[in-house]
Formats: sequence, structure tokens, C-alpha cells
Amino acid sequence: MPENDPRPLMPLWAAVVVAIAGGLVYDLGFPGASIWPLAFAGIALALLSLIGRRSWAAALVGFAFGLAFYLQQVSWTALYLGPIPWLALSILESSFVAGGAVLIALAYRWVPRATSSQWVRLVGLPLLIAGLWIVREAATGSIPYGGFPWGRAALSQSESPFAEVVSWAGSTGLGFIMVAIVAGAIEWVRASGWRDLRTAIPVVSLALVAAILPAWSTTPTGELQVASVQGNGPSGYFDVREPGDVLAAQLDATEPILDETGIDVLLWPEGGSDLDPTRSPDVADIFDDLSRQLDAPVVLNTVTVDGDEFFNTSMLWRDGEGAVDTYDKRNPVPFGEYIPDRAFWEPLAPDLIGLIQRGYSPGTNPPVFDLGQAITGLAICFDVIYDELVWEGARDGAELYMFQTNNADFRGTDENAQQLAIARLRAIETGRSVVNISTVGASQVIDPSGRTIDSLPIDEPGAMVTAVELRSGLTPSVVLGGAVPLIIVIGSLVMLVAAGVIARERSRRRREGPGDGAAEHRGHAEDSA
Repeated sequence: MPENDPRPLMPLWAAVVVAIAGGLVYDLGFPGASIWPLAFAGIALALLSLIGRRSWAAALVGFAFGLAFYLQQVSWTALYLGPIPWLALSILESSFVAGGAVLIALAYRWVPRATSSQWVRLVGLPLLIAGLWIVREAATGSIPYGGFPWGRAALSQSESPFAEVVSWAGSTGLGFIMVAIVAGAIEWVRASGWRDLRTAIPVVSLALVAAILPAWSTTPTGELQVASVQGNGPSGYFDVREPGDVLAAQLDATEPILDETGIDVLLWPEGGSDLDPTRSPDVADIFDDLSRQLDAPVVLNTVTVDGDEFFNTSMLWRDGEGAVDTYDKRNPVPFGEYIPDRAFWEPLAPDLIGLIQRGYSPGTNPPVFDLGQAITGLAICFDVIYDELVWEGARDGAELYMFQTNNADFRGTDENAQQLAIARLRAIETGRSVVNISTVGASQVIDPSGRTIDSLPIDEPGAMVTAVELRSGLTPSVVLGGAVPLIIVIGSLVMLVAAGVIARERSRRRREGPGDGAAEHRGHAEDSA
């Protein structure tokens, strides 16, 4: 083994076992176990299993970690569709984790070869490791078919002291800091840092600053009285129902609040109307009547058709005017709401692919509605996991967010808790209140600090009437937007390549030895003469 190469801390078989344990522990940091410190422990086990590994071994170890994590994290995908989608998604995401593990293993190999500086090992290497972790998260969040940014490290921290970091640097920045803290602690122990406690200053300082940093403060601009309704109707793909049953359930749950005064807007969840009011005069009359009784607009969601295209559409409905504004879901779920490359995939799983006959097209309209008294940002179900959409809403003037979702196909799983954690982080990230309303629950109203101020239990119909705080102003996270992940990803890859080039050059010089170097120097001197 070349000089300064780290030796593996354990044999390969043990590293695979540790990686599997790390993936399982990592998942316990996320909702629903929600033991957030275990996310740090899972990252630590993943990194320890990679130190000193060669590329193929690192890929194996990384794949083991990823599979152990994703099989737990997205187990809800198997509830109705069986093991094939669950295994396919878990294996795909784990393949990205394996690739990221190779990059991290290269960093552990090349940086010690490139420099003998203790401070580079204590500061530079942990930052590089953290950046390469983010490179992998960026890949899983963007490819293929728009990616699947579920299970990012930051999403484990919605209830931790570190959550406020997202208002400064977003989920990418928080994930970077989490891994940097863990990698820094590992390097401090490997360097026997207790012999000089000053060497602990970088990692301790980073952890303390991240834990006590307050969220960026946005400016209060008033309140909006929001009525939000959870109908608990038969809204799942596999629920037995007749056309109009979901609409009827929503109407029944709305009935108790129709006599209340002072409501500024009525919000229904994704799929709250299984009949399109723009194609049915009778259904249009229903929403006209709701808007008239409350003297307020209605934000509803239904399936719309434009030519031969279908859209998952939210509407702003006003009495006598109809749908005065619409937002079409920007990020329909591949293999859930549409089938990409159907001709290729259908022969591989014809029964499963055949279940989805109608595919949704992605929308292009702005994710905001002007309610009259305020502007609301919008996201429909899985839209909420895509950073750019949420940032766009804030930049377009959103003073609060309304997230509409349908969790009916994931009853009894952790999916709803995971999505609520994302909504909570979005509130902190943007400095805005969030009304997260589901067809079947749980639904919550979250204030700009991430605190739940109103809620409805899962699998029960109900309605909330909540005074929701409005805010203006942009957090650094929204202002910086995609610059944070771009800088981290490009910077980390450049640093890794630079470390590899320097390490190779230093290794070449060591192989030549001092004698060869002296001879080469004399030859240059004679040429000059």
C-alpha cells in the first residue's frame, strides 16, 4: 500500500455488516422513528466502513448502506403495488449511493497522499467528504426523470436544533454541515486529537454554530383566516368508489364550518374533487355555492383535460367567476402519475405498468395564487420535495404556502410523517407559514418557525379554521437558491480531482527518489549553461 494511504479500519466483510447497520440506523433518524441524532450515527458508520477501501469494495459497501436505508425509507411504495416498485426504487437509489461511496473512498485515499498537513486532514478532508455526499444527493435528486430527492440527510432534522440552518443554506447546506461534523469528528479521533485539544476547534465550532444559529427572520405582514378540510373520502387508487364520492366526503367535512364568519379562503386537498367543475355545470354550482356562503375563494384540486393531455390541477375558484387561476402540478411522479418511456418499461412489468392508463403532463404555470388579501405559494403532493418550485413561489411573492396532498395510498406507513417533516422544513427554509392539507391526514398548519399550531388526526374527517400568519421578505436560502448545491457539487468534484492529481505527482516524485531528482537537476543546469 502506498505511503500515507489509510488502511481499512476493518476487513471487507465487516465493513459490509457495518454499512448495513449504518443504513438501518440512518433510517431511524427519519420520521416515523424520528430519533434525529441517529442520522449522525448512521452517517458515521457509513464513512467508517469506507476508509481505506478500494473502488470496487467501496461500491459494494456503499450499495449495502444504501439498500439497508432505502428498503426501510420507502417501504410504503410496496403497500398496494407489491415488492417490484419498492425493490426497483431502492436498488436504483442504492446504485447512486454506491457511486457516491466510490468518490468518498477516493477522497480518503488521495488527500493523505496529496498533503501531510494536519489541518488539511482535520478541516479540508471533512469538507470534501461532506461535499461528495452532497454530490450523490444531487444526483439522486435530479436523475432519472427529474430524480427522487427523498431521504436527503437534512430531512431527518426537522425537529432538531440544526433545523434552522435551512433558512440560510437550504436542505443541501444542512446536509453538507451534518456530514462535515461527522467526518470532522472521525478525523479528529483518527489523528489522536485529544493530545492537543485545540485540534477539536474546527469541528466543535461548526457543530455549535449550526446548533445555535437562529433562523433568518422574515417580516410579519398580517394574518389570513384559512379554512382547510380533510374529507377522509375514498381517494386512493385502489379504494372502491363511484364518481363524486370523494367530492361528497369533502362537502360533508366542510359543512360544519359553513356558518363561520371571517374566513378568507377555503382550502381542499389534492384530488378533493374527483369531478372537474370546469367540465360539469352541476359541480361548478357546488363550488359557486361554497364560495358564496363563505364569501371567500376556494382553492381546490382536480384532474383537468386539455386536448389529449391530463393535468393534476389546483384551481382558485370564485363565486360567479369560476376558475380565475390554475396551477398544474409541476412534478408528476414517474411510474405513479405517468409512465416515462412506456414502450420500454411495459414489457418488463406489464401488469403494473398497465395500471396507469392516464398519464399526467407537467405544468408550466406559476406556483402562486393571488387570493386578494394575500399571495399563496403552492405545491401539490410530491412537488414539495423539489427545491426550485418552493423557491419560485417565495420569489413570486408568496406570503404563505398551501400544500395539497393525497396520502390515501400510504395509510398506515411513514410516508405521511416524512412528508410533514419536509413541509416543516419548508416553513423554516422560507420563513413562511404552511397549511399542509391531506385527503386522509394527518394535516397540519405550521408556523414560520416550524411549530405545528393546528392539526387534524389521520383517517378522520375534519376541518380547521386557523389564523395563519403572513410573512414577506426572502431568506438567504431562497435568495441563494441553486447556487448552494452548484457551488458544493462543482467545488467538491474539483477538489477531488485536484487531490488526485497532486497525490499522483507526489507519488511519482517519491518513486523517482532523491538520486534521480538530483541527476535531473544537474542535467537542467548543464542545459542552461
